[in-house]
Amino acid sequence: MREISFGQIGISTDRKPDGTIYVRSTTTLADFPVRITDRLHHFAEQTPDRVFMAERDGSGGWRTISYAQMLSAAQKIASALLARGLSAERPVMILSGNSIDHAQMMFGALYAGVAMCPVSPPYSLVSKDFGKLRYIVGLLTPGLIFADDVTPFAPAILATVPADVEIAATRGTVDGRKVTSLADLLATPEHPDLAAKHDAINHDTIAKFLLTSGSTGNPKAVINTQRMICANQVMIREAMAFLKDEPPVIVDWLPWNHTFGGNHNIGLTLFNGGSMYIDDGKPTPAGIAATIRNLREIAPTVYFNVPKGYESLLPVLREDAALRKLFFSKLHAMFFSGASLARHVWDGLDEVAVQETGARVPMLTGLGATETAPFFMSVTPQTSRSGHVGLPVPGNEAKLVPNNGKLEVRAKGPNITPGYWRAPELTAKAFDEEGYYKLNDALKPVNPSDLTAGFDFDGRISEDFKLASGTWVSVGPLRAKFIAACAPLVRDVVIAGLDRDTVSAVVILDPDGCKLVNPALALDDLAGMAQDATIRDAFRERFRKLLTQATGSSNRITRAALLGEPLSIDAGEVTDKGSVNQRAVLEHRASLIADLYTDPPPPHVIAVD
Repeated sequence: MREISFGQIGISTDRKPDGTIYVRSTTTLADFPVRITDRLHHFAEQTPDRVFMAERDGSGGWRTISYAQMLSAAQKIASALLARGLSAERPVMILSGNSIDHAQMMFGALYAGVAMCPVSPPYSLVSKDFGKLRYIVGLLTPGLIFADDVTPFAPAILATVPADVEIAATRGTVDGRKVTSLADLLATPEHPDLAAKHDAINHDTIAKFLLTSGSTGNPKAVINTQRMICANQVMIREAMAFLKDEPPVIVDWLPWNHTFGGNHNIGLTLFNGGSMYIDDGKPTPAGIAATIRNLREIAPTVYFNVPKGYESLLPVLREDAALRKLFFSKLHAMFFSGASLARHVWDGLDEVAVQETGARVPMLTGLGATETAPFFMSVTPQTSRSGHVGLPVPGNEAKLVPNNGKLEVRAKGPNITPGYWRAPELTAKAFDEEGYYKLNDALKPVNPSDLTAGFDFDGRISEDFKLASGTWVSVGPLRAKFIAACAPLVRDVVIAGLDRDTVSAVVILDPDGCKLVNPALALDDLAGMAQDATIRDAFRERFRKLLTQATGSSNRITRAALLGEPLSIDAGEVTDKGSVNQRAVLEHRASLIADLYTDPPPPHVIAVD
C-alpha cells in the first residue's frame, strides 16, 4: 500500500454495568480558529495568487478565483448583506448548485456573520409541487434568495418566495420580480462596520443551516456553528495528516447542500490552502463523461466520491492508460461516504492502482452526519474495509447504548450541532440525558474484547422492525447482503415485513448493471427493465442463491418486486444524492407491499423457495 501520513487514533474505554460503553479519543484536539474565514485571510496573505476554486468556463477552459480574489469578493458581498440587515433570522438562501458564484455568496455571508442555507436544486427544478421548498422558505424566512442562473428557478421562486424577499442572481430573470445582479453586490463599497462585524463572529455564531430530510416528513434545518466547522477541520487535518504535506488538489462534484461536499470538502480545501476544481459531472451514465474529461486535465491529491461514482469511474480507469496515469500520479488517498463500497469495486480500484503505481492507494471512510459537521469516526489506511467505520477522531466521544441486541451510537464533541432551527421539540429528542447526540445508527465491535480494533456499521436503528413472531429484522446488514448477492442488477433495496410472518423486498434496479446483462435495454426505461425476461431470470437466479444463505426468519427473503418507476423526491422516497428513505418507500408503496404478501403472488412479484 502507498504510504501516507496519517494520525494515530487512540482510545480509552469505560464500560458500565448496564452495558453502556463510552469510547473517547486519547488525543487532545489541537486549537482551532474562531472563524473559518480566518483561514481565508491567512491564505489570501500567504498565497494570494493560488487557485482556490475553478470551474468550467463554457469554452473548454477553466474560470478560476484565487484566495485574494475570494477574500475581496467575500468582503464586498458581506458589505452588501450587512447593508440589508440580514441575519440568522433573515438568512441568505442559495437555490443553485456548486459554482464559483455560489461560493462567493457563501463566503460573503460567512464573512458578515450572516447565516446562509444552500438548498438542494431538485427541490426547485425536479419537484412538481415545490412542497419542500415552500416549507423551507417558511421555516427559514430568508432575507435574500440567490441563484447563479435564476431563470430555471423562476417557477419555484414565484410559487414559494414572498414578494418582499430580494432575489439576486448572476444572470437571468424572474417575471414580475426585480433581480439584483451579483455584479451589483460585488460593487458594494465597504461597509463601515465590516471589520467590527467580522471580529464579532464567535464560536457560537451560526455559519449555515444544512437541510436534512430525516426519516419522514419535512426537512430539518441543522444549525452549523463556527465552532462545529472549525473544530471539525482540525479533526480532519489531524486524522488525514497527509493534508499537511502539500496543499490538497481536489476534483469534486459532491453537492454543497450536503455536509460531505459543503463542509468536509470545501472546508479541507480552504483549511489547508488547497485548490478545488468543481466537477460538472455526476456519477450517472450521462454525467460521468464530464468527470472523466476533468480528471484527464487535473490530477487530484485526494479524491472523494460516493460508491456509485467509483463504480462508474472504474471501467474507464481500466481502459484508459493516460487517465489512469494522471489520476494516480499525485493521489495520496481516496475516500467514500454515503453507502457501502461493493467488494468488487474496491478490489478493482486496488488492481488498477497496483497496475499503475505498484501499490494500492488507501481507501478511507468513516461515520458522520449533518449534525456532526460531519467527521466523527474514521478508519485508518490499515483497518479500512467496506462496512468498517473505525474509531472516534480526536475531540470526539462515542457512547454505545444497548438497544434491542445492538449497540446504538451517540456522539459528543465541539463539532456536534446545538440543534435544529426553530424546532425545540425535535432538538430535545435528538439528545440524551447526558447531552450526547443520537445518530440512530448501530455499531458492532470488530473484537468485543479489544475495542481498539474499531467498529463496523450495523444498520440504522430507526429502520429495524419486528416480524409478527417478535423476531427483530436488522435491515442495514440484510440490505447490504441483498445488494451484494444481486450485483450488478440492484442499486438498492427496501426491506418490508413489519408485523408480517416473513420478510420481503422492493428492489430498486441499477440501470447500468441491467444493461450489462441485457445490452438491448434503454437506460431510461425502468418499466422495461422490471418486466424484461432476461433481467427477471438473472435476478431470480441471484435471489435463489441469496435464499440458501438464510439462517432464520429474520434474513430469509422469498418474495421481491422489481420497481418499474423512479423513486419520488416529492414523496421523500429519495434524496438528491440518491439515498433511499426506507420508511417513506414503505408508506408510499403500500399497495406494492400488499402485493408481496398476496397468495398466490401476482405476476410482477418474484417468488422463490
